[in-house]
Amino acid sequence: MKSFFKTLFASFLGSALLLILLFIILVTSLISSMASSTETKVSLKPQTVLYMNLNYEIPDRTSPNSLGITLSGMNFNFTETDLAGMNDIMNNIKAAANDPNISGILLELSTIMTSYANIEEIRNQLIEFKKSGKFIISYAEAYSQYAYYLATVSDKIYMLADGVLDIHGLASQPMFYKHLFEKLDIEMQIIRPENNKFKSAVEPYFLDKMSEANREQTSVLWNSVWNKICSDISISRNISVDKINQFADDLTLLFDSKAALDNNFIDGLKYRDEIIAELHNLTNTANNKKINIIKNTQYAKVRPELYEGEDKIAIIYASGQIIDGEGDETTIGSTTLSEALRQARTDKKVKAIVMRVNSPGGSAVASEVIRREVELAAKEKPFIVSMGNYAASGGYWISSSSDYIFADPTTLTGSIGVFGTVPNLEGFMTDKIGLSFDVVKTNENSDFGSIVKPMTPYQLKMMQKHVTNTYDDFITLVSTERNLSKTFVDSIAQGRVWSGADAIEIGLVDELGGIEKAIAYAAKEANLQAYSIKEYPKQEDIFESLFKTETQEYYAKSFIKNKLNDKYQYFEAIERLNKIEGVQALMPFMYSTNTLSIIYYDYHIRTKTDIR
Repeated sequence: MKSFFKTLFASFLGSALLLILLFIILVTSLISSMASSTETKVSLKPQTVLYMNLNYEIPDRTSPNSLGITLSGMNFNFTETDLAGMNDIMNNIKAAANDPNISGILLELSTIMTSYANIEEIRNQLIEFKKSGKFIISYAEAYSQYAYYLATVSDKIYMLADGVLDIHGLASQPMFYKHLFEKLDIEMQIIRPENNKFKSAVEPYFLDKMSEANREQTSVLWNSVWNKICSDISISRNISVDKINQFADDLTLLFDSKAALDNNFIDGLKYRDEIIAELHNLTNTANNKKINIIKNTQYAKVRPELYEGEDKIAIIYASGQIIDGEGDETTIGSTTLSEALRQARTDKKVKAIVMRVNSPGGSAVASEVIRREVELAAKEKPFIVSMGNYAASGGYWISSSSDYIFADPTTLTGSIGVFGTVPNLEGFMTDKIGLSFDVVKTNENSDFGSIVKPMTPYQLKMMQKHVTNTYDDFITLVSTERNLSKTFVDSIAQGRVWSGADAIEIGLVDELGGIEKAIAYAAKEANLQAYSIKEYPKQEDIFESLFKTETQEYYAKSFIKNKLNDKYQYFEAIERLNKIEGVQALMPFMYSTNTLSIIYYDYHIRTKTDIR
């Protein structure tokens, strides 16, 4: 026994010392890197090319950690990875159009880890940039479907001769657990309003294929998004939509780069040195001189000022799953976002508010807490919502009390519906692994929420009532705020997800457009000619956040993501489930940018229990 404790203590001590060592290395490297970065000032020279490598998961705004810290294996690496957020990407393109030092833009694209809505906004800003007469060229060794869609805005698209161009359309392939649960003797007790037929997240528990309602919903949704993509590619490349679909069907472009060239999908098959030679020509730079290149995060520090004025427009970022309490860069905490909304509302210099919503939803209670702050702010100053990749379920809930809603055509929104599930593991515990449970309780329903026994008919009845009432609250809210009849809202709700292009037709959004349009509209509503931008919630710098649990979780996730690559989506789905408490207004699926697969989320109604 003594040797056991010695071994245990030695193991614990060794792990603790390793963590301390890693921490010291991290802090030392941070200080060293920051010191060196302050000594090297970014300078902008004439005939500079703005270089945009967007092959990463693009956040809504650039992290204050401008060092680009990434994790590779078990080592902390300080790289020059460009991790600009949507805010800097958009502002950089806008500023570069009128910057005499910028000759053009080079896009190096392969696999962009964001949705079509974000790509569409970047694409539209690049179209505006082209009006300046400056060049845009794209290069990749291989183009994913997402990357190619963005590349089509370029004057020239180049690819490696042995590269692939992946155009195959959109698809979903949900996973169903029914037979697995039958084998494991697990029962999923499902509670949802009777008419929420499109709220399909629970289908994997009791079906072995998609319901007709879900198939219809998914088909309409993806066809709407795909039609928009094909239309944009057709206009940019002068290729008919029929031809694009023909190549998507037969996968020719995936295996024949010459066919991509012959059919005008690309403009040349080139090596990197040939791209450099072309940049020399486009920038009138001598071949023996180095081309001036500046990255997104560098240019953000030296670009011309875009917004000037004492009056301000607040941009409030609502990104991630909606949870109760504190949030961070990747989650919307009701406490954190509510405080940001109050700060913008009470700041006398802020004359209008734009809330950028990029959320699949989450806690219904947290959503209502946030929506109330939106309502209060909208009574005092123009309040505009700009929907990004997702603004569905709880994401729509928090948007509903705004004055005006913008969405991209490929935004996923709606999903107006709620439900819950409570697992019953009694059969699994008793029959499969031989565990049994007993209970002593003071009241009739003291054991409510237990996962090792089925709910009683009364408990199911109360749960059903609660979920149904929450759904009624949701459609009543949308009916009131959008000036639509409750009957009509119910007909387009029922958990159904809509694209932005379809949502405008049914009155869920007011206008198609990205955040630039939303800001311009807010300025007009506030009668502002000159204004500056103030962003909320306040971001912490790396040293402020270094000791926080959220920061440790971020780096842990970075390590996991690095190891799992495109399989990270499944880990992320599980992580979302762990954050779920109470009735959820959460979109039933997310689609992966890498595999175009659908991840279904389970909207639990969970209770906290202690087992002692």
